Amino acid sequence: MVSKHSICCILLITCALGAYADDSIKVSSADLQALIQRVEKLEKSVSEREKADSIALAESPKMVTKEISQKPGENAEQAEAKGLERPHNRFIIGGYGEVTAKHCFFSNNYLRYGKNPEKYKNDHYGEFDLPHVVIYMGYDFGKGWSVGTEIEFEHGGTESAIEIEEEEGGEYEAEVERGGEVALEQFWLQKKFNNYAILRAGMQVIPVGGLNAHHEPTEYFGVYRNEGEFTIIPSTWHEVGLTFMGSTKNGWHYQAMFLPGLDSDRFNRKNWVKPGAGSPYEFKLANVFAGAARVDYTGVKGLRLSLSGYCGNSFRNTLSKSNAELDASAYKNVKGTVSIGAFDFAYNDHGVILRGSAMYGHLSDAALITQYNIAMRKGSVSSKQWVASDALAAGIEAGYDFFSLNKKLVEKKQKFYVFARYDYYDSMFRYDNQPTDMYAWCGRHRAALGINYFPIKQIGVKAEFSYGILKNGVRADGTRGKLYNDEPQLAVGIVYAGFYKLDR
Repeated sequence: MVSKHSICCILLITCALGAYADDSIKVSSADLQALIQRVEKLEKSVSEREKADSIALAESPKMVTKEISQKPGENAEQAEAKGLERPHNRFIIGGYGEVTAKHCFFSNNYLRYGKNPEKYKNDHYGEFDLPHVVIYMGYDFGKGWSVGTEIEFEHGGTESAIEIEEEEGGEYEAEVERGGEVALEQFWLQKKFNNYAILRAGMQVIPVGGLNAHHEPTEYFGVYRNEGEFTIIPSTWHEVGLTFMGSTKNGWHYQAMFLPGLDSDRFNRKNWVKPGAGSPYEFKLANVFAGAARVDYTGVKGLRLSLSGYCGNSFRNTLSKSNAELDASAYKNVKGTVSIGAFDFAYNDHGVILRGSAMYGHLSDAALITQYNIAMRKGSVSSKQWVASDALAAGIEAGYDFFSLNKKLVEKKQKFYVFARYDYYDSMFRYDNQPTDMYAWCGRHRAALGINYFPIKQIGVKAEFSYGILKNGVRADGTRGKLYNDEPQLAVGIVYAGFYKLDR
């Protein structure tokens, strides 16, 4: 049927032809019908285009999201070296998060590592948790300038907690971990001069070890972050500092960082130097300084090899005593130098993922730092515990994607890994002036078996059974054997990690 708009057009054309008609101009009914069909066709084309535009406007937001494979903090050359898409858009948003549940077939009583561990042999407990929920935003201003921010909510978003103090008779105590309810994990400004020279300043991740550099939950198999590195050094380790980094065309990537030192007041036996990062105050003390570095090689398809390290003093990074007081005491020459060396690697190809890491750390003047911390007054920031001179952690995991055997599942980009993992770590590997086996519970082996199912690239469903095997030692009766109960655990989780660019 011809619309009113078409009829008006035809009448106008007919009147114009009639007004100027003479013997040489004649309009037949066939010509008129052809004209009507052409007008109808034109109107239909315009109508369909307008309809499509209106649907797109109604159903689509002003900004269209598109996933990118490059992680925040990873420069474009690193992404390209791994065969990933290089982002060209200015605004990036994303993050990661974990929803977890576990049941532990051992006790969580603070005395379970005491003189009578048999008392707690048959205890068990469970937990539901949100270990990490992170929101990331970044923007490219152009001319080499960019900014990145990352806000982290740990265990539901608050960083204050009620804990049972092992050193104070098991009394309940409120603690503030980092002086706020939400942690600003990253905030940096960056200037890229070229691929070989990038300068970044602000709060940023210290990429020492495999876990800090690759801490998104889709980048490890376990429901929780691997226990070794997570126990003895900060995770995710972030400080305000200055970084110089870059990449070469043949797959080398490098970072060198200048940052404040750790605070030895807060070192302890269970976590070695981990509590010394960040600050319990409204500012970060910088009485001493440190350096960190990382080198990655990605020149072979599917393979990454990495070396990283950290070195810096820690003892005078405190408010407890002035430099004049320390210089006049037995602690005059104490530096508390923390040195950490680490190697990690990853292989991902042909349906196989293999990852591993090894880390060794040394703290100079550990015995004097222990003496100093134990003597601090009650209510200080110190846990008043022994700290080791040496700590170590090593682990390896391997998984195979059984969906890679099915062509249809490969086309759907779904993955199903069956994996195994082994860890060994000891936060009190070496220490002075104490009985050999007093802190044997700080070192252990851990074995795990589990699955990772990825229905889509950004979402993972995880399950694992792990078994913590505590070290043997000399019992009170002089015999050697098991000192503490082993620690089996069943855990499940669902995780997310994704970063997106927004197109205008």
